[in-house]
Amino acid sequence: MGFKNLFRRCHKDNSESICLDKKIALVGNPNVGKSVIFNNLTGMYVTVSNYPGTTVEISKGVAKLDGKMAEVIDTPGMYSLIPITEEERIGRSILLNECPSVILHIVDAKNLDRMLSFTIQLIEAGLPVILVLNMMDETERMGLNIDIKKLEDKLGIPVIPTVGISKKGMETLRNKITEFL
Repeated sequence: MGFKNLFRRCHKDNSESICLDKKIALVGNPNVGKSVIFNNLTGMYVTVSNYPGTTVEISKGVAKLDGKMAEVIDTPGMYSLIPITEEERIGRSILLNECPSVILHIVDAKNLDRMLSFTIQLIEAGLPVILVLNMMDETERMGLNIDIKKLEDKLGIPVIPTVGISKKGMETLRNKITEFL
């Protein structure tokens, strides 16, 4: 069964959710800045709870974006839609059951080549994805240059460069998210 069939219950295509609640799910590898982006969107520190029936912790909060309210879910670190660990099973379960209006795939921009396979899986599943290139300051210090426009064109999804700890790019990200809500 392809990824797209798994998510058909929640999403018609890459831009339209059939769920009533507005939700934003943050996904990505561990240590890419998901919690910092979460805090920037919600204006709060992470409120942690265990996912029902597990010891895996997830964080939820509320973001107000251009007058629209949305629940923000910070999923456990995951590398793929094909779960190996309990954390990845919970992350995938959140994507299947919570029906997010938009998924922010947050990546460490300086390691983009290792992280794009997960982006491709999310796109192929027909999920509404924004690729967030976090840690752009470190990427630039390393002398790496990412052609954002070309990456958007190749992937067919929005790509937003950010520096989560200094909030650089957050306003652009917030504006792009509102287009999905």
